[in-house]
Amino acid sequence: MLLPRLLRTANGTTRSCKQFLQIETRTRQLRPFSSQWRLQQQLVEDDLTHLPNIDPSKLEVTKSITPKQLVPNQDLVFGRNFTDHMLSIEWTASQGWLTPRITPYQNLSLDPATCVFHYAFEAFEGMKAYRCPHDASLRLFRPNKNMQRLNKSVARIALPTFDGDALIELISEFCKLDQRFIPNEKGYSLYLRPTMIGTQRTLGVGPPGSALLFVIASPVGPYYPTGFKAISLEATDYAVRAWPGGVGDKKLGANYAPCIVPQLKAAKRGFHQNLWLFGEEEFITEVGTMNLFVCVKDKQTGQKELVTAPLDGTILEGVTRDSVLALARERLEPQGWKVSERYLRMKDLAEAEQEGRLLEVFGAGTAAIVSPIRKISWKDQMIGCGLKETEEAGEIALKMKNWIEAIQYGDEAHDWSWKI
Repeated sequence: MLLPRLLRTANGTTRSCKQFLQIETRTRQLRPFSSQWRLQQQLVEDDLTHLPNIDPSKLEVTKSITPKQLVPNQDLVFGRNFTDHMLSIEWTASQGWLTPRITPYQNLSLDPATCVFHYAFEAFEGMKAYRCPHDASLRLFRPNKNMQRLNKSVARIALPTFDGDALIELISEFCKLDQRFIPNEKGYSLYLRPTMIGTQRTLGVGPPGSALLFVIASPVGPYYPTGFKAISLEATDYAVRAWPGGVGDKKLGANYAPCIVPQLKAAKRGFHQNLWLFGEEEFITEVGTMNLFVCVKDKQTGQKELVTAPLDGTILEGVTRDSVLALARERLEPQGWKVSERYLRMKDLAEAEQEGRLLEVFGAGTAAIVSPIRKISWKDQMIGCGLKETEEAGEIALKMKNWIEAIQYGDEAHDWSWKI
């Protein structure tokens, strides 16, 4: 089962796997790897509280003298084109966070022995900036959630944490400088990629003594070239995206590369993405790089239910996932819907489809917002996900897309929309 197991300690008390992970992580941080890590060990013990944090007031800006030509909206390909500038902040174990800098977009210069190349000291975020069509204001969508998740991710791999509000302030300045790249059209935005890497030059395994936090940006349109259309999935049981006690709930680069080969195999068989299953019970977890939502009718009562997998350490805490759940509880529950975070097995989904109780299925993530799903290949059967041949999205997927976009583009006043 995915439920936390209880482990017994030497003195007879019990602790959950999560508690053991926290204890073991802390122990590993304090364990001496070699003499070169003694300074970092002492700093970890002190929790780094005496080191300077990010200071937006010290921002230095060097503007590009070779501005790039804008790409027409219809020609934008996700993640292919980048803005004129980038934001970067260095960190060292002895000095803390150094001067923030906005510079022309450029290559990084890293030694071949840099630890990010060898031990995957890398975490990142995905967020967007939007231009409001009504007043041309620039907006961010729940950036505090991205900062919280990035801090959780970097802390898990012994990289330094930071003041999230300070980074939001710097990202806002970055967006203002490169605002000409933010398209003035619904469905288009500026994709922001905050990233932190370990930069210490060493082949020793231990916490990095230096790091780099940088932000790059890319103007984007619809994530899928086909636009807002339903996709097909292949249920994947021969490879696992995440497991209990692992780091599937963190946004680490190391989580993504192993998923590419299964995705390519699915694509060869005519499917857009993988539906990741876990365990002998084949619990449904995520779809590609998105969280998954299922709309189904209860077998006994007929009540409509919106279901997604619970945050048990294997599921990424998606900002869009949290937004869908919050909007569903606010707007669907008064209409009689039930909103659940619970385990759902693949055979439950197949049974619901056979009995006519499966209403719709969709993925949710920053890049695509929502991605409707038409069919899922599982074992020797093809499961239809409630869409008619003439439909590209179900009622709830379409509502969520419209509700979230209305907030992102400033059509609806909401505290999730942060005006820059």
